[in-house]
Amino acid sequence: MKHTNAIRSVLLSISLAGAVFAAPAYAQVSFNISIAPPAPYYEAVPTVPQGYVWAPGYWGWSGERHVWVRGRPIMQREGYNWAPDRWDQRNSNYYRTVGHWEHDKNYKYVKPKKEKKHKYSNHDNGKRGKGNKHDN
Repeated sequence: MKHTNAIRSVLLSISLAGAVFAAPAYAQVSFNISIAPPAPYYEAVPTVPQGYVWAPGYWGWSGERHVWVRGRPIMQREGYNWAPDRWDQRNSNYYRTVGHWEHDKNYKYVKPKKEKKHKYSNHDNGKRGKGNKHDN
């Protein structure tokens, strides 16, 4: 019984150590399709609220055919540009690249200016320590 527990402990330790050093998993799923997507639809871009950008529509894959996914406003990320979904052809197959944010190389962060603190507060009109006008 003790021998079995020792083996289990060693196997558990090895599996936990392997999990720590394993490469991180990516959420992106890759699959190839031999059917070219149709030409994109023309979509009139509506007025997008401040703080949002337009993510254009694209052809998605339903498992058996291409389906149009309409464009939508998405929340802007400061210092990034939206790279829309696209299909790339490699040899006789097509691969979809999911829309994602790309760092804007020309973006310069502007630090908001802090309001200056005055040496004297406004309530004494700069007459610090000289008494109050009602002292007379």
